[in-house]
Amino acid sequence: MLQATQTLEWLIQQLGHTTDMVNKPLKSNQKEATLVFIKTLVDSDKIQQLIIKPFFEIETRGNFLDYLRSLPDGQEITSQEQVLSELTKGSVVVSMNNYLFMFDIRKVNTNMVPTTSLENTVLGPQSSLSEDIHTNINLIRSRYHQPTLTVEMLELGSKSIQTLAVIYDRELVDQTALEQIKYRLEQLRNKPLIQSTVELQRLINGRKVSLFPFFMITERVDRIVYNLSVGKIALSLDGDPSTIVAPAIFTDFMAAMDDKYHSKLYTKFVQIIRYVGLFITLLLPGFYVAATSYNPEILHTELALSVAGSRVGVPYPSYVEVTIMLIIMELLIEASIRLPKTISAAATTVGGLILGTAITEAALASNIMIIVVSAVAICNFSIPIGELNSAIRVLKYVFILFATIAGLAGLTFGLLAIVMYLTNSESYGEPYLKINIDLKSKGEQQ
Repeated sequence: MLQATQTLEWLIQQLGHTTDMVNKPLKSNQKEATLVFIKTLVDSDKIQQLIIKPFFEIETRGNFLDYLRSLPDGQEITSQEQVLSELTKGSVVVSMNNYLFMFDIRKVNTNMVPTTSLENTVLGPQSSLSEDIHTNINLIRSRYHQPTLTVEMLELGSKSIQTLAVIYDRELVDQTALEQIKYRLEQLRNKPLIQSTVELQRLINGRKVSLFPFFMITERVDRIVYNLSVGKIALSLDGDPSTIVAPAIFTDFMAAMDDKYHSKLYTKFVQIIRYVGLFITLLLPGFYVAATSYNPEILHTELALSVAGSRVGVPYPSYVEVTIMLIIMELLIEASIRLPKTISAAATTVGGLILGTAITEAALASNIMIIVVSAVAICNFSIPIGELNSAIRVLKYVFILFATIAGLAGLTFGLLAIVMYLTNSESYGEPYLKINIDLKSKGEQQ
């Protein structure tokens, strides 16, 4: 039989690092008891009705012990480790007169949260985070049952006073990255208003100009759990259904959660397709400008003649043609985001078809240009994470500028410059272009 006092002290020591652990003493007349639980995992109303209220209503100590033994939610206690494990799943430990009781009073929120809208998957879980921070911590703890999982609550904003949860596994986390993030969060305590995780990510970025994302913003609970299991840090802001994950490297933004649930062969195939799409959306507009204006010899003769023939009657250079068409595409994308969901798809589809047909018939752009713009738009949306998607949307104009100035040589120089910049970049000590040799560990970094 376990010693109640020693076991209770050991549990408090093991879970004392997390702010959502509750050590609640009860005292009434000649009775004393202690409750230990993780408040984000348990149903507080049920604790009040099953344990706390009867404690003050039942007069004698013996009768209350008999009452606890009769509860149907009681669990058998075999070891300290088993008690600790059950606490991380939503159990409540009651200590009284050297007797130890454990009850399963977990709170399940899976039916109260919305489905994913930004990071869709064919297989796997479909639930996302909610706007309530306690519900989010409950969802994360329900999937990550490690006693080393630490939740630290902070308050940000002098006017909004938003609650922020810093979540990490204290045995796996990089202490240097954790200290840097805490330091930057400490600087934001006097910031008047912080309304969203996107704003928070910008404030703690530490870079005045940063096109590429160095933090991942996700709405998926399973992605957060995978990142916690490899030592990363999650920042969840109350009132926002998204969570920041740091540090994040380039390959993290090219990984979808479907990669975890499909076969390895299919996953590798899809990942290759994604990277092909990345290079197409990034380089194809600049390559079109270089091939038509500076280096037509790089194309096969028949293809070069076909491209030149399609541009007959177009009244301006290729770089103007590309820029105009890409800006029209950006306007269509922005319109689809801002319009009500019920009409956005139909309006942008019809608008795109009408504009594309009218522009080619008026000889304001070539048929090849319509194909290029369509390919760029499709490939851009193959990037799984929105932050990298937005960065690539902007970066392709830089490559168009390089191609306009120096053709294929400028395009090559621009690509080398971007690679060198990313090679010298870090995300809290993690090389941004780090390649994981160990395939097993690589599978966990998503």
